[in-house]
Amino acid sequence: MRRPHGVVRALATVAAVIVGVTACSSGSGDGAVAVAQARVTQKETALSAAKANATAASTAFCTASQTYITAVDRYGDVLNATAPTVGDVRSSGQELAAPRQTALDGAEAAVTAHHQVLAAEQELASAKTALEVAQAQAQGNTSTPPASPKTSSTTTPAPLVPTATTNRVKQADSDFQTAMAGITPETPLVQAAQRFNAAAVALEMSWLALFADAGCLTDPQQEQAQAAVHDYTAALQGSLGDAGYYKGEVDGVYGPATVEAVEALQKAHGLPVTGTMDKATAAALQADLQAKGGAAAQTAVASTAAVQQTLKLAGFWDGPVDGNWTPALTDALKAFQTKLGVPVTGTVDAATVTALEKAIAEAKSPSSSSTAPASSPPPSSTTASVSATS
Repeated sequence: MRRPHGVVRALATVAAVIVGVTACSSGSGDGAVAVAQARVTQKETALSAAKANATAASTAFCTASQTYITAVDRYGDVLNATAPTVGDVRSSGQELAAPRQTALDGAEAAVTAHHQVLAAEQELASAKTALEVAQAQAQGNTSTPPASPKTSSTTTPAPLVPTATTNRVKQADSDFQTAMAGITPETPLVQAAQRFNAAAVALEMSWLALFADAGCLTDPQQEQAQAAVHDYTAALQGSLGDAGYYKGEVDGVYGPATVEAVEALQKAHGLPVTGTMDKATAAALQADLQAKGGAAAQTAVASTAAVQQTLKLAGFWDGPVDGNWTPALTDALKAFQTKLGVPVTGTVDAATVTALEKAIAEAKSPSSSSTAPASSPPPSSTTASVSATS
């Protein structure tokens, strides 16, 4: 019985496809190499798209987290000093909810995009290995093929940010939510302010660490941030040591020893124990230093005030002369040291004092009055006071 021509042609087409597939899958010939090369090209395109998506997701996360950090700072005052009211404290949950969720969604999207890049890299590596095998077989090389690349089943991808940073954010967020829930109309104002500011500072600091670890800062910004944290921590360690809470080395590293010292200070004053310096903790530390009574506490305040007064006369400080050393004062002193041409340390060291004394001497000399630095303060008594901090 004769088969209809349409059926015969269909069967012939199927046979041709089967032969073609068999030739490709057999791993021999130029066809297999072409297929493998096409797969490599496809995976390279997919990897480029995954990287572009990851970059966009990272940028979106950095923008969202910056918005959230700014919102939290209204209550934490780590970046800018504000004066939130009781109404602000009660309504903060609603104000922070939207930027918090956007930041969390951005973090999740960034992590997902990061994993997609890793998967695309693994798939490209596998495709390249397959291409090498096909090329070797096409050339008649029957030696042992290249080892297959490790897959995600045997290799755990590195996290986008350190796990400790992520855990710190989660814990701080939980503590902040608990603090908000614990503030009622019956909560005393002072207690509510202390509890809420402490939780907000811990939350903001954790997100600032996440912001840095996620690569949201440029290299110069990262260096500047590290220098600022080092200077602040070194000054804090010195004060905690003077107050009797810190026994370690003043190294500018906010490590376990510094956290323990801050916690000890907070416990001693019945404050929320967070290990971070909030407003109440800073006030408690200052009170302890003053309570020491000795000349050391008074000298520290007087010396800081002298620095502020000197910088004010020199035109580098427009803040208060209150004996309170702040990061802004450190920046002002660094600018002044740059003007004097001495090493920029942010501390009143011997080189700075010597340069000041020389500038004042030149300013007093009639022969050099026309060339004296415009920023040099005229009163020598101020310089003498600054010398006490060196």
